[in-house]
Amino acid sequence: MDHFLAIRVFGRLVETGGFGRAADALRMPKSTVTKLIQGLEAELGVRLLERTTRRVTVTTEGAAYYEHTQQLLGELDAFETTLAGGQASPVGNLRIDTGGSVAARLILPDLPDFRARYPGIRVQVGVTDRTVDLIGEGIDCAIRSTADDPNLVTKKIADASITLCATPGYFARRGTPDTPEAIERDGHEVIGYAAVRTGRPVPLRFRRDNRDVEVHVPAAIEVNESNAHTAAVLAGLGIAQALAFTVAPHIARGALVSVLDDWRPTALPIYLVYPPARRHNARLRAFVDWLSEALPRRIAAAESGSVLPGDY
Repeated sequence: MDHFLAIRVFGRLVETGGFGRAADALRMPKSTVTKLIQGLEAELGVRLLERTTRRVTVTTEGAAYYEHTQQLLGELDAFETTLAGGQASPVGNLRIDTGGSVAARLILPDLPDFRARYPGIRVQVGVTDRTVDLIGEGIDCAIRSTADDPNLVTKKIADASITLCATPGYFARRGTPDTPEAIERDGHEVIGYAAVRTGRPVPLRFRRDNRDVEVHVPAAIEVNESNAHTAAVLAGLGIAQALAFTVAPHIARGALVSVLDDWRPTALPIYLVYPPARRHNARLRAFVDWLSEALPRRIAAAESGSVLPGDY
């Protein structure tokens, strides 16, 4: 039996809570996962897991073994990185997950810089606006606008402004709102953004002089993906609140017009989240450090309408 492989498989099983999910995350047959865990328990002479037809739970001994082995694996990963060329040159795969607009406008254009610094890291970028199960799907980290999962380590890395905008043609047809309330009063066509978790449209939020206003207007059209949201605004389908870094370049060239700029809501926080078991991973630490520096700069440039090398 490959003892180190069995330890890694056991760690993923604890994190995912099931043999099938662990097998999927590790991309290996369920029967192989089962044999490795059985072999590990036989070698240790203790039961690490309690199995029923409905669930798998970790025994007291299994929990202690998990905590100790995860620390050892983290130290081993760091040591192997040192052997491979020093802490500045980690090697191996790094799986990240993020939304479409963040990937297209913020991460991918700057990724050549990350690859130049860390050529040994092979980056896999999963692009979706849904909230993925990092532990269950074996993903190292995600970039999100929420920090409400207590099972993940959360690091705030930037803020993103929000802009109310539409095409010049739309405002020529429908008029320009001078207050948030005018959006509903004048019957403006709103392009809604549906929250992925709930499926409900996000209300239009405004703030000025410590006064918060929410406008609930039935959406003329509704999408649940950030790039599609921007595309709908550019198509002249209505007025929308969009992430400023996605629309600022279009505003700068006159394709869109921003309104009610003195009523902008509180900026949207952007977080990097990852499973606690990944905290000692050298590849992840390198990405966290790089992103903490690169993302605020990238957002500031994009929100100003600036064009940076690598833009498309």
